[in-house]
Amino acid sequence: MSAPVTVVTGANSGIGRATAIHLAAAGHRVLGTVRSTAKAEKLRVMSAEAGVEVELVELDVADDDSVRDGFADIFERAGRVDHLVNNAGVGGNATVEECPVSLYEEVMNVNLLGPVRCIQAVLPQMRERGSGSIVNVTSVVGRLAALAQSPYVASKWAFEGLSEELAQEVAPFGIRVAIVQPGITKSAIFAKNIDAPNSTGAYDMHYRRMFQMYAAGMANATDPFEVGKVILHAITTDEPRLRYPVSWGGPEIIGGRARLSDEDWVAMGATTDDAEYIARFRDAFGVDIST
Repeated sequence: MSAPVTVVTGANSGIGRATAIHLAAAGHRVLGTVRSTAKAEKLRVMSAEAGVEVELVELDVADDDSVRDGFADIFERAGRVDHLVNNAGVGGNATVEECPVSLYEEVMNVNLLGPVRCIQAVLPQMRERGSGSIVNVTSVVGRLAALAQSPYVASKWAFEGLSEELAQEVAPFGIRVAIVQPGITKSAIFAKNIDAPNSTGAYDMHYRRMFQMYAAGMANATDPFEVGKVILHAITTDEPRLRYPVSWGGPEIIGGRARLSDEDWVAMGATTDDAEYIARFRDAFGVDIST
């Protein structure tokens, strides 16, 4: 039996790179998409150190033509796609008042429309074959409206909704959909995600609390290979679930938000004292964001 063919988008760093290597080590034929193969040296080195091959495909999920050409290359090389891991994504910080519409468009184009482009590229042949899986990597903020990250939050909430709908749509065709919801992992996305527009000067507290949470998370960040293990499990398990929270803060925050009333969530935001906010956050979610 031939190895399963798996496409991992955003394979050049963080969760994508770890997942590509982990799946290759598990016997998958992995095609990892990167925006530039010339900049994928670390992926090449880590793959070689692990004794596996990740085939590189130049593809930008934010561009229609690039996705079309990239998947044409994938199908020419491999003939099919058994599993698609939609991992490529970008961050985006801003409160709603201060966020330019152009930033919403930029983040949504990568984090929501990028996966849509890739899903539409693989679904026809999965449907015809009657098998396959699509793993969508969202975020803990796909279930928690975290402060001062409105474009990122909006894109991940939208991706969660699309994934939930997709799961029902493709179930009759024998296609599995899984939503993987990482908390904070060791990834370059956080080092790049340091913008705090605060153009009005009114939202110091909001940006401060957002960076407080990420500072605590980065001190305890989960190895991205742990997410790769969860993705492999989601693809192969005989008892599939729709959602898989993982990494630092993931299960705790998602579970805590489900138990917390909307009124208590809003009241937490109204707290002007940072120490009280941190205490309320810890009580609600079981996560200590003090540093």
